[in-house]
Amino acid sequence: MFNVEKIRSDFPILARTVHGKPLVYLDNAATAQKPAAVIDRTAGLMRELNANIHRGVHFMAEESTVLYEAARETVRHFINARSTCEVVFTSGATAGINAVAYSFAEHCIRKGDNVVVSEMEHHSNIVPWQLLCERRGAALRVLPFNDEGELETEKLGELIDAHTRIVAVTQMSNVLGTRPDLSQIIRDAHAAGVPVLVDGCQGIVHGGMDVQALDADFYLFSGHKLYGPTGIGVLYGKEEWLEKLPPFMGGGEMVKTVAFTGTTYADLPLKFEAGTANYIGAIGLSEAISYLQGLDVAVIGHEENLLRHAVERLRNLSGVRIYGSSPAKGPIVSFTAEGAHHYDIGMILDKLGVAVRTGTHCAEPVMKHYGVEGMCRASFALYNTLQEVDIFIDGVEKALTMLRK
Repeated sequence: MFNVEKIRSDFPILARTVHGKPLVYLDNAATAQKPAAVIDRTAGLMRELNANIHRGVHFMAEESTVLYEAARETVRHFINARSTCEVVFTSGATAGINAVAYSFAEHCIRKGDNVVVSEMEHHSNIVPWQLLCERRGAALRVLPFNDEGELETEKLGELIDAHTRIVAVTQMSNVLGTRPDLSQIIRDAHAAGVPVLVDGCQGIVHGGMDVQALDADFYLFSGHKLYGPTGIGVLYGKEEWLEKLPPFMGGGEMVKTVAFTGTTYADLPLKFEAGTANYIGAIGLSEAISYLQGLDVAVIGHEENLLRHAVERLRNLSGVRIYGSSPAKGPIVSFTAEGAHHYDIGMILDKLGVAVRTGTHCAEPVMKHYGVEGMCRASFALYNTLQEVDIFIDGVEKALTMLRK
């Protein structure tokens, strides 16, 4: 049996109240809460070991460097990368996608080329590619999804041609919860000689990732959605790609030699880690990964039960529409209700102690697809309970009663 109460005791913030009500935190797709192990680890580093990495020969600098590189190895093992040189620490997935887009543009994109993204992407996996296309005179092509929220992967072949340079797609939609068939997308793209970038922010926390089995050329995720600190993320890239791409940023750490006549770059992965690294964030992320690896595999089944219960109860509410009915779906439920604005529902839920997301969720093309201004979204994590789901649905029912008067 999955002991959710034991898990909850690991997260101090879950004991707090909001507006005099026990906190029911269902905004995990935006950011997850942190276990005490991560909080204590990062606080301890700032209290007892705060020294810049790689550059000093004194004791604390060396100790900090060892822990930072050990964190890289923890990430490598977690995603099953071939080597730590394929693991680049970033400030988050957004920074990683921008780094790839910029470097890729400089190396691979010319006027008349095109980039393929999906219709269900977060803005962070749309806008960087738009900027790339604007800079280089390339075209952005869009792989659509159907009204059930399933990506129409069979149409990818119609979008890829001799001028397609990269495909960018999510592992799991942050609005619909849909898990696209990445294996098929990657096989079709690779068959045409096109590399693939996967945004793993939502997916990695609900089932992990084996990048060698996936065979994507680039894979990115953020620490804060994985129960780790903010301001830290990971860019995985196949070594052959990271070797050939130019660095995104220049500065300290990413250089081998610097002279006014020319500069040479450091070996991977430091070539892409300009400036003072967020070593505290990286070590904190490592702690979060270690925490997750110590949990029972029943976590996934628990999250599926939460989603199933929420969907069943929402379907019984009059005038409520749920978006994304694909069977390949993660623990996210987004909905609208007739006669009630999503912001109003969210504000009433907040007064009841329930934290959900309202708005476009940084996915305006998804809203346009369904012809809505925004949605309410509840996203579940390993520490949520069936009782919390009931509090949430009871709150939605109460909000609808108030707003429809």
